[in-house]
Amino acid sequence: MAASNSAQDQLEEDCFVPSHHPSAPSDELFDISTAVDPSYVISLIRKLLPVAQKSGGNTEILGSNCIDEIVNSSNDNCKRMEIVDDSTESVFRGEGEGDLREGESSGLSAGEEVWEECGCVLWDLAANQTHAELMVQNFILDVLLANLMATQSVRVTEICLGILGNLACHEVPMKHIVSTNGLIAVIVDQLFLDDTQSLCEVFRICQSKLLSSGLQGPECIKWAEELQSEHMLSRILWIIENTLNPQLIEKSVGLLSSMLESQKEVEHTLLSALMKLGLASILVNLLAFEMSKLTNDRIPERYPVLDVILRALEALCIIDVYSLEICSNKEFFRLVCDLIKFPDKVEVSTCCVTAGVLIANILSDVPDLASNISLDFPFLEGLFDIFPFTSEDCEARCALWSIIARLLVRVREDEMSTSSLRQIVFILLSKSDVIEDDLFDHQFDENKGFESLATSGRKPNARTLALRRITCILNRWNALRDSSEKDMMEEHVTDEKICRLLGICHKHTV
Repeated sequence: MAASNSAQDQLEEDCFVPSHHPSAPSDELFDISTAVDPSYVISLIRKLLPVAQKSGGNTEILGSNCIDEIVNSSNDNCKRMEIVDDSTESVFRGEGEGDLREGESSGLSAGEEVWEECGCVLWDLAANQTHAELMVQNFILDVLLANLMATQSVRVTEICLGILGNLACHEVPMKHIVSTNGLIAVIVDQLFLDDTQSLCEVFRICQSKLLSSGLQGPECIKWAEELQSEHMLSRILWIIENTLNPQLIEKSVGLLSSMLESQKEVEHTLLSALMKLGLASILVNLLAFEMSKLTNDRIPERYPVLDVILRALEALCIIDVYSLEICSNKEFFRLVCDLIKFPDKVEVSTCCVTAGVLIANILSDVPDLASNISLDFPFLEGLFDIFPFTSEDCEARCALWSIIARLLVRVREDEMSTSSLRQIVFILLSKSDVIEDDLFDHQFDENKGFESLATSGRKPNARTLALRRITCILNRWNALRDSSEKDMMEEHVTDEKICRLLGICHKHTV
């Protein structure tokens, strides 16, 4: 579920190490968790200072006002490394010749290769909190801002954004990012790039800020204000609608989820405009596309995409102003019900759990939809199949019982055909072990879970109601069997199983 992971856990997951420069041998890799000489970090930062060409063939190091501060900030107890001011070898010039992607690094000049290698090392180091704070103390943000404003290279932009993305996963560096004049605006402007990897990094930076538990109030709102224009929000939604890259979909929708789950001020600033631009329909269309991929192709790399789309929809469903709009969408309801019926749930267990919570929310807002699935036997069976994946999630279990109760109260066992009744009984008996395990394992947290559900409009006695309905259905089956001259019992539908399940239900409803 959307709230199952803490914001800090999500931030830690988002810190990652990039591939090193293609020419770097594997034995040059190092452990970023080990201590690094501050003077080494300073020398790397200095080598990232961009160079601009001036008339007459002269060059000027952009951001040169930071150089003395960078050098002087080295720890006095550390042995200072000698830094040679050789722009031709140590600084990337940003003349457009480095706009090469994977496999094309052979066209880089010596200076460009040095820039890229140093940038990748700093990208690695930024994933570690201690190293990230050291980098910020030594003006890495000023250097990155100068590069982003000067370069025309896609690769340089990607590396700068990658470093910022890792820095943004740590509380102190993120505060420095917010306070660096002009940096937020420059980062957000990168959303208009056409490079997939750079866009992924921009979305990651923005999401890290909105998830950060250490930043509240004006700092968070400052980011929201940079994103709130219709032009910017339209661009975000356009990327989400049109990209085919799974990673970019995951990062961009992840940003939307963070917007939906963030402070009320941010939600108010951004959500109204997003809804007017068609956010709800875009998310449902994305869900439809990923469900078709799941059904036809089953590509594991796309499972996280499906998960983040469902979490975004879940966050939207619990916002009172917009919940009815999304919950009334019949296509959305059909898609999440299809996911419940997906046979190989182990592969997408988290998605199925989220789908269960979504359906419970939908039925809470639009109860009549339960009539459409009250006799959908594969759906009922699918609900029970999800229970083993909810052992640590009390709210999800209660959501499943809520759905089951809504379905079973609409079953008219006295009026339905014998064949339909037989199917329901067979499902209940085949899932009796699942029912028993859930009741036994979680008998003491029932009140806690139902109290949580009550706040979202679901009945607090949903599990008890479901068990009573199971009892009524089984008793009706026994009555029909006793009055019939035919043997109505199938091979696996035995007296022992019926008596056992009736006993379980009775024990937990008295």
